[in-house]
Amino acid sequence: MIVVMKSGAARKEREAVTKRIRELGYTPHIIHGTTRDVIGAVGDERAKSVLQTLESMPGVESVVPILQPYKLASKEVKKESSVVPVSDTVAIGGKEIVVMAGPCSVENEAQIIESALAVKAAGAQMLRGGAFKPRTSPYSFQGLEEEGLKLLAKARDLTGLPFVTEVIDPESVDLVASYADMLQIGARNSQNFALLRKVGQIKKPILLKRGMSMTIQEFLMSAEYIMSEGNQSVILCERGIRTFETATRNTLDLAAVPVLKAKTHLPVVIDPSHATGNYHYIAPMSYAAVAAGADGLIIEVHPDPEHASSDGPQSLKPKKFAALMEKLRLFAEAADRTL
Repeated sequence: MIVVMKSGAARKEREAVTKRIRELGYTPHIIHGTTRDVIGAVGDERAKSVLQTLESMPGVESVVPILQPYKLASKEVKKESSVVPVSDTVAIGGKEIVVMAGPCSVENEAQIIESALAVKAAGAQMLRGGAFKPRTSPYSFQGLEEEGLKLLAKARDLTGLPFVTEVIDPESVDLVASYADMLQIGARNSQNFALLRKVGQIKKPILLKRGMSMTIQEFLMSAEYIMSEGNQSVILCERGIRTFETATRNTLDLAAVPVLKAKTHLPVVIDPSHATGNYHYIAPMSYAAVAAGADGLIIEVHPDPEHASSDGPQSLKPKKFAALMEKLRLFAEAADRTL
């Protein structure tokens, strides 16, 4: 159920409502809107009729049931699109399309610094790079772990770019959060519910990637796990789904962008690198993503992809990335967005 507060409702009225929600055995989640606040009451669906009594409280306009199984992520809770701040200079979900770029994995200081300088010069607003790498083979490069986080932080200090990096298990969440500006949940962990709950308890934005065999509803239910723990700063990332097609690494589901926009208030970004697995296709898929309404892109860029420790074939060289960004501005303008 959601409790819709009246426009201009006093803070003490909102606090009284949240207190009563707790007394009834539910967990309140306050969602701030442009004109009024709503309070999501999450808990046992079987006894939700008791929440209707909240309509008689001062400051309450109405109590409305949420029909979707994903309560807090639903557009029923918040009609306007959410804007998720990442740093003092970067927010995802507004008019500006945010581009996150950098190598798949942090390999050494020279590589990540060169990458960070290159993507900033091209116009990227964020740096991406993996310190912990979940790989299909146990013999593949697994990342530099905390040393990689330190190198990403050094690149941030040098360039001013906030960075996003992946967290792969609940035990390392606090460590990664102590360095990163935004934490990424990869496709393989998109239904790791212990991990989702853990990142829901921190105060850092979360980039949640869609699992390769996930339906849209399952994707949004994973977002719900994070939000139900109190962290409302979730960004959804479509990175391709597994189909019968073998010409690309995955099949980029661009239709997911307008579908998600219709169902949720959360920002949506596209990862054309993991979706296609081939650097030749990244630029056209990036342009198409902007046309479809994406709020951002996460793109792999490496100064020497032929010798990359991971995902070299899908990484752009800095010059190609700069050319992509230049043309992307035209698509952003056509979509009434900025870059």
